[in-house]
Amino acid sequence: MTSALESTATLLALRGIRKHFGGVVALDGVDFELRAGEIHALLGENGAGKSTLINILGGIHRPDQGEIRVDGEVAGIGSVTDADRLGIRLIHQELALAPNLSIADNLFLGREPIRFGLLDRCRLVADAVRLRDELGLPELGDVRVRVSELNVARRQLVEIARALAVRVRILVLDEPTASLSESETEALFGKLRRLRGQGVGIIYISHRLEEISRLADRITVLRDGRSIGTQRTADLDLQQLITWMVGRELKEHYPRPPHTPGEVALSVRGLRAPGVNDVSFDLRCGEVLGLAGLVGAGRTELARVLGGLVPATGGEIAIGGRPVRLHGPADARAAGIALVPEDRKRDGLVMTQTVGFNLALPWTHLWARGCMPDHKRRDAIVARAVKGFAIKASSADAKIGTLSGGNQQKVVVGKWMEQPPKILILDEPTRGVDVGAREEIFALIGRLVAQGMAVLLVSSDLPEVMNLSHRLALYRDGRIVRQGAAADFTPEQVMAELTRKVPRGSRPGESAAHTQESPHHL
Repeated sequence: MTSALESTATLLALRGIRKHFGGVVALDGVDFELRAGEIHALLGENGAGKSTLINILGGIHRPDQGEIRVDGEVAGIGSVTDADRLGIRLIHQELALAPNLSIADNLFLGREPIRFGLLDRCRLVADAVRLRDELGLPELGDVRVRVSELNVARRQLVEIARALAVRVRILVLDEPTASLSESETEALFGKLRRLRGQGVGIIYISHRLEEISRLADRITVLRDGRSIGTQRTADLDLQQLITWMVGRELKEHYPRPPHTPGEVALSVRGLRAPGVNDVSFDLRCGEVLGLAGLVGAGRTELARVLGGLVPATGGEIAIGGRPVRLHGPADARAAGIALVPEDRKRDGLVMTQTVGFNLALPWTHLWARGCMPDHKRRDAIVARAVKGFAIKASSADAKIGTLSGGNQQKVVVGKWMEQPPKILILDEPTRGVDVGAREEIFALIGRLVAQGMAVLLVSSDLPEVMNLSHRLALYRDGRIVRQGAAADFTPEQVMAELTRKVPRGSRPGESAAHTQESPHHL
């Protein structure tokens, strides 16, 4: 494969690409090359310049200097239309779907079938079903469902299907598997390999380095807006790759915090809600309980119930041995629970506001009493969070959208820590976060646990949830099907349990081999 790849003609060449935003240098003379029939990984920490580079390729930004060639010819890409004409398709990490429209509408937006001057909805639905089946994406389900009703994972699949619905020569994917299950990821990889075999050039951006080693032919690393190097994947080991990306060695990729469990912080018995079926577990102070499950298993639904966003329909929740009823987020916060949601930009941050606004928002009752706000106290709250969580921003007045994904995530966590909660629920805490920022977030989790906080970790990243957690709860069909010490599980055992088919006649989550263990016996 290597010799064939090396003899393949260059499909895309970017030479000396420079881009400034005000006084900030985003790209400083970047070179990048993509061959036909190649999957080329583009890696780097958040802020390294990856997004700027692909936005230039997609016609969203124009370079200040440099040249773009497609098939050896200079390509004037001044707009998204120009990129479309050349067969360049971008799938961004931040999804660009119309939530008020159906899956079918989104798949063919701007290319709707028309009959007698009107939208031919029957044909639209039929075309969407055919595309879904041709791409091997049964997880999309009913194409008539509105996108607003889908979880993040299914929205990601809609975005991928929309990009592949038309002729593509150069496909760019930015964190496409951030919310996908293992089976969905494998299905996507199979499709990308088939496209590679058809001569499509693929630029693949991901912070999941294990994926890169399985998928990519070559790797280019950006750091601080410059090209650090390009190498065949087979010639790079993981530690060298990380060093290229962050400029330093990371000693432990998934460091498990020391385990000194205390009293039971959170006790859940027979909890029921939409997507949650008779869930029971205990979470102790000073420990991380990992909730492992496939996308669609109901993990986020459980997190939202415990965060007060969705009311329970049955069962009991106790904090420190005292029963509580959570009618809303304020009740959860008063009980000592803080939720870091899966979609930080939609549910965790006010994206139109500043870093300081977001950090001070939960504490308005402390600094906005009476007629006159206490700005000095507000500023002190913000300063403590910025310093305590090493949030990198030009100032507290910087718009939250200007921060990297890792720093945005630190704001979502840090905003709750003026008066730290007893229980922290982390739903996909490293989604869209680079390897260096992941290390910082892992260290942050370790620090909070060492201080006695109880952490419920929900993650679709199996190595992450297995290696960071002290105990593991396997979640399937809205139910915990097995619990135990994380060190006692192997990845193969976890995946076998999570993908196990429920025997006919069993209740969801039950099987002959495993039933839910009582938390009292862990």
